[in-house]
Order: sequence, then C-alpha cells, then structure tokens
Amino acid sequence: MQFPVQSIRNLVVSGWSLSPRLAGRLAVSAGVLTAGHWLLTDVAHIPGGGFGVLAAGAGLWWLSRPVKPPVFQEPESLKGWIQRCNDVLRQFAELETVLGFTDLCKPRAAELDRLLDFDEPLSLGVVATDGTPLPSTERLQVALAGVRNLDLCIGRPLPVVGTSWSWPADLQQLDVLLHVLPLPLRAADLLWLEQLPVDRPVWLLLESESSRSEQIQALNCQLPERWHQSLLPWNGTAETLRSVLQPVRRQLDEPQSVRDITRQRLLRDLHRCWQADLEGFRRERFRALLQQSQWIVAGVVAASPLPSVDLLAVVVGNGLMVKEMAAIWNCPWSQDVLQAVVRQLGGAALAQGVVEWSGQALLGLAKLDGASWLAAGAVQALSAAYLTRVVGASMADWMALNAGVAEPDLEELKRQAPLLVARAADRERLDLRGFADQARDWIRARSDWSAA
Repeated sequence: MQFPVQSIRNLVVSGWSLSPRLAGRLAVSAGVLTAGHWLLTDVAHIPGGGFGVLAAGAGLWWLSRPVKPPVFQEPESLKGWIQRCNDVLRQFAELETVLGFTDLCKPRAAELDRLLDFDEPLSLGVVATDGTPLPSTERLQVALAGVRNLDLCIGRPLPVVGTSWSWPADLQQLDVLLHVLPLPLRAADLLWLEQLPVDRPVWLLLESESSRSEQIQALNCQLPERWHQSLLPWNGTAETLRSVLQPVRRQLDEPQSVRDITRQRLLRDLHRCWQADLEGFRRERFRALLQQSQWIVAGVVAASPLPSVDLLAVVVGNGLMVKEMAAIWNCPWSQDVLQAVVRQLGGAALAQGVVEWSGQALLGLAKLDGASWLAAGAVQALSAAYLTRVVGASMADWMALNAGVAEPDLEELKRQAPLLVARAADRERLDLRGFADQARDWIRARSDWSAA
C-alpha cells in the first residue's frame, strides 16, 4: 500500500507535527490493523478479531522497537573503579602479548598504585574569575582554623575571555574547591561552573556587601539545582567569614570520605584516558591490518574478475582480518559469528552503493596509468578493496562497542549496520585521495610483477 508523500509530510495530529518517518510508520500500521480487523471479523467471522489484531500489532511493535546500543555503566563506588581500572590494565597486558607492544601495562600499573597510595593532607583550592577579589590568605586561615592537616591553595584567576573553559589540571587534583563569585554573576562565571563534574565537592562563596534574600533568590533561578545547597553568602567582612565557612569546615573534618571522593573522581578520569589510549593502540594496529587485507582482496578480485563485485569474495578475503580484529578488540567470538557480522555489514555497504560510488570517484580522482587501469580490471579490484576498507572500518566500530562481550547481538547488528556503514563510508571519503595514492602504488607493483 502506498501513501502520498506530501500528505505524510504534512500530517498533523492534534497539533503535533510528525516527522515523515514516524508518520509513514503510523499510516502503514493503521492500514495493516484495519485490513486485519476486516479479514478476521467480516471474512473469517472470528469474534473479537479486532482485539486479536490489536494484540498482534502490539507484539509486532514490541519486537521492532529500537534498541539502544550498549552503554558503559560507570561503577558507583571506589572499589568498583579500582576493579574497572585493573580490568583495563589486563587489556593492555593482552595487547602486549597479542600485538607485540611493549611498556603498555607496567607504567600504567605504577600510575594506578601512586594514585591509590596517595596520602597527602587534604587540599582546599580557592579560585575566582579574573576581576573578582579573593579573601586574603590570613582571613582564610583564621576562618578555617581547627581543620587539621589542610593545604590551602590559592589558584590563579580564571580568564573570562578567549578560553576553552577547561579547568587547569592543578585544580583538578584538589580535594575541595571554594569558588568565589561576584554578584550579579557574569556569563563567564556560569560557563566555568558548567565545566565542574557533578560529584566534585565545590562551595560557592558569594561576595557582596549586601547579599539580600532577593539576590539569592534570583541567583537560585540562574543556577542549576545542584548548586542551591552550596551557596555561601558573605558580606565581605572578616568577622563573618568563619561562620560563613562553617559547612566547609564540617566537610573537611571527614578526611577519609573527602579523599575517597577525590580518588574516585581521579580514577574515572584515569580510566577515560586509558580507554582512549587503548582504542588508539587498537586503531593503529587495525589500520596496518586493513591496508594489508584490502590489497589481498583487490588481488583476488583482479585475478578472477566478475561482472560485479562478489560479496562472497570480500567475505572470504576478510577471514584472516576479522580473526585478528577479534584478538585486537578482545572479542571471543566464533568464526561463524565473525563471518555473519562481515556479511551483514558487507550487505549494508553494497545496499548503500559504496562499490558504485568508489569506482566512479577513483576514476575521476586518481588517473592511474590508463592502460593497466582498465586492461587489468583494476576498477573492479579497487572497488572491492574500498568495500573491504569500509566494511573493516564499520566492523572496528562494532567491535569497539562490543569489546569483551561473550556473544554479540546479531539482531541488533541488523538494525545498526546501515548507520555503522554510513559513518564509516563518510570517514573513508575524507581519505579518498590517500587511498588513490595507495592504489597507484598497488597497480604499479602489480604491473612490475606481471612484467617479471
């Protein structure tokens, strides 16, 4: 059943404007349910047929609903973050064994040990944006008197223009921050506050000669709710500063709790950095593997040219590549599963016209030694190589999402394959000229080999 495109695009229900895709789905679903109800009640004379159709429709909707890709679940405790970092260390050790890298695990293990063994006094950082006056060091020391083993650190002013709004690394290491804010707030002050993690212990000291309730109420409307319990209004006098900072002293009187929060935050940052390094090493090894595999596939196709690029040749040619990719990304999948993933992604790439596009683009871009280019069937061979490149890149993205999973969800792969391939193809288009240069070298080497 077909529906007018214009009517679907302009479909509005009760004032809600529906997207063309959603409107099309609703229209098709309504048609199917109506036809099913008519068949069951008027043709088959089955009582209650409408309810059956509705139940079947609900079941189909549940089975076809979009499934979110796997999302990393952050640990909720210090012990969980330590375990997670040790898991990443084991992955670095596996990379050393499988790929022959050196010095990946040992320096990172030492870095983790230093962080866990850190036992310096608690630190309080006092900071403000440029142009905002800070309380004097003497006043702060008097106001915080009684807190044992405390390092008071006065930070450099934060810039208000021409900055990336990224907090300095030395402030990231501090346990608690006292952020002095002027009233009324400036845009730069709000931007700096937005960059602070939710779990970071931060107190906002509001310095104003007249911190009236109206100002505090207006400030609560400007700031997210997370800051409402952290506001410390101060009229700027030395006599009132100690009472204003009483909540800060109470927090610093629990050093173990504060230090655990700091370690947990630093472990999260360390884990994020390690994961980026781990993926970088994997991608580096993968690019070398991909470059080798794409020319093997090109050679196979050039040796036995077909009227169109045969997906089976690409799948078989990629057999060794996907096995090594599974080792790189720590995916303990069977060869049958790996081949099924390659076929799914390869089919999505063919459906999106990667082969046809690559052949035309390479002809227009490269101008590779015309005689050998056309005589040896190089267009087809290089299209197969480019298909391997796109399929391999999308396979790498899928493995990165499912690293460590015992068995991937192939049904979920079917839903995500077109998007994975489209993203990989867009990235590879950016390096098409580099691929053409590699193709020129491959054709010349092949011509030299044939001549010999």
